[in-house]
Amino acid sequence: MDMHGMTDMAPPPAAMTGGHGMMNKKMMMMHMTFFWGKDGSILFTGWPGTSTGMYALALVLTFSLAILMEFLSRCRLVREERSGVAVGLVRTVAHAVRVGLAYLIMLALMSFNGGVFLAAVVGHAVGFLIFGSGVLGKVDSPPSNAKGADPIAAGC
Repeated sequence: MDMHGMTDMAPPPAAMTGGHGMMNKKMMMMHMTFFWGKDGSILFTGWPGTSTGMYALALVLTFSLAILMEFLSRCRLVREERSGVAVGLVRTVAHAVRVGLAYLIMLALMSFNGGVFLAAVVGHAVGFLIFGSGVLGKVDSPPSNAKGADPIAAGC
C-alpha cells in the first residue's frame, strides 16, 4: 500500500511490454484527440498507412458509407401495410445492415482523424439532402401501388 491508501499498480503484462519491462516500440500510438493528417489507422491496422491515395480512399469510403446509411434509414423496403414472416425478415435484415453501417462509421470516427470526421458528417448531410429533406422529391408519402407495381417493394 502507498501512503494514500491505494494499492500499488501492477506493471503491464509481459505480452504488452515484449517481456522486457518497456513498452514495445513497434506498438502504434492511438490518438485520443482530433488530429489532422493522413498518417494513422482507420478501421484496420496499418490502413491507410502513409499513402495519400489510400487516405483519400478511406475518406471516400467513409463518405459513401454515411450516404448509404442515410439511404437505408429513409428507404422503406416493404410497404407499411404489409405483414408476415417474409416482410419481417426483410425488415430485420435491413435493420441489421443499418446498425452494422452505423457501428462501422462510429469505429472509423474513433480514429479521431479530422478528415474522417468531416467526411462522415458531410456524407450524412448529403444523404439526408438527397433522401430525407424533401428537396429532391416528396419523402413522407409511400409510392402509390399502381397497376403492375410490386406490392411488396415500397421504394424510397
